[in-house]
Amino acid sequence: MSHKFKVRQMVRLNQTGFSDARTSSASVYEVVRLMPADQTGEFSYRIKSGTIERAVRESEIRNI
Repeated sequence: MSHKFKVRQMVRLNQTGFSDARTSSASVYEVVRLMPADQTGEFSYRIKSGTIERAVRESEIRNI
């Protein structure tokens, strides 16, 4: 199994069901680092938009 997304790829957060101005689902993020799979086998990523950088699981992001 391999990562679905690549470094420098642009992605969006999946709809989370609540609104937060800092992490709006409309924001576009750039994948900046691929991280290893967790205990469940799901890969994680570091993504960045402007000055906001965060870690997300593969299921939390989608292609734009």
